[in-house]
Amino acid sequence: MNALVATNRNFKLASRLLGLDAKLEKSLLIPFREIKVECTIPKDDGTLASFVGFRVQHDNARGPMKGGIRYHPEVDPDEVNALAQLMTWKTAVANIPYGGAKGGIGCNPGELSLSELERLTRVFTQKIHDLIGIHTDVPAPDMGTGPQTMAWILDEYSKFHGHSPAVVTGKPIDLGGSLGRDAATGRGVLFATEALLNEHGKTISGQRFVIQGFGNVGAWAAQLISEQGGKIIAVSDITGAIKNSKGIDIPGLLKHAQEHKGVKGFHGGDPIDPKSILVEDCDILIPAALGGVINRENANDIKAKFIIEAANHPTDPEADEILSKKGVVILPDIFANSGGVTVSYFEWVQNIQGFMWDEEKVNNELKNYMNRGFRDVKEMCKTHNCDLRMGAFTLGVNRVARATVLRGWEA
Repeated sequence: MNALVATNRNFKLASRLLGLDAKLEKSLLIPFREIKVECTIPKDDGTLASFVGFRVQHDNARGPMKGGIRYHPEVDPDEVNALAQLMTWKTAVANIPYGGAKGGIGCNPGELSLSELERLTRVFTQKIHDLIGIHTDVPAPDMGTGPQTMAWILDEYSKFHGHSPAVVTGKPIDLGGSLGRDAATGRGVLFATEALLNEHGKTISGQRFVIQGFGNVGAWAAQLISEQGGKIIAVSDITGAIKNSKGIDIPGLLKHAQEHKGVKGFHGGDPIDPKSILVEDCDILIPAALGGVINRENANDIKAKFIIEAANHPTDPEADEILSKKGVVILPDIFANSGGVTVSYFEWVQNIQGFMWDEEKVNNELKNYMNRGFRDVKEMCKTHNCDLRMGAFTLGVNRVARATVLRGWEA
């Protein structure tokens, strides 16, 4: 099931639970604006190449729109629409004053040189600079982009609007990026997991974890969980998968993954089939890679008692039903991976104030937001007698619906 269908389905279920009327429901679903631009650049060999860039701005009832920009060959409009909508609910669940957006350029960043990527980013920014802004739409990095991409966007935007560090987040520290931003999503996953386990009378120490995906989020989550005494018994990424039932040496694995561009070939564990990673015997499964990996094909074989969704929509709705019948507790993506956008908000706040925080303050504030978010989700679960996913969706949708009605926007 594709991302848009799944997201719309969750929205509809939440809307029913909240008793929203059909007009309001419709106006909450329709994106505020969809932008599509052609970006033509000279390549290093002198030839011209054209790429399509776009931005879906979903909702701004609660504040400026917020969401990543991805550089990827298959940038599918449906998926971007779904991810923009997901950002609307995610920022509302986190209770930060933003709406949702998402965008990208259909390109293969691996096939472009650094100077070609810079030209492409600057042309894209020239095309959309009057549609983004500190109080309009604040982009951030996503797949295939990073702090350097944000630096180029900031510089190009500032040529038109004067120095505006708050126009993007996830910037390099030297250009107004926030301390703690790099680890934020992974650290948020740690705090979310702690809150959930606490609810069940458990702690991270001694629990067995399996982590699918060892990019930024998976690697930070692994490091922080192992520092808290969690035992990580299997890890996978695009290069392969490794397992060690006594617990993987995470600092060693991080060093290996950096040197060899992946976990494959690490000697502190046995290689296993990456496809089997999700069904390994463990207490807590953390999918931190792509969407749709837990589906009706493998849901019956999952042995974990808890699933923490560090990736976006890793669990298909069909798998959701199978797992809830098995009594597996799923902490949904729109809460579990909101640490990144929460610290992006802190970065934006620091830029607007022109006053930067130390890392301890960033991490303490993040912990407060994640704990408060978990309590709010649980409250909605009690009110509507539903699971955590619907608790989070009803919380997010309700906050956006209230803001929409208060502004007098409902149709």
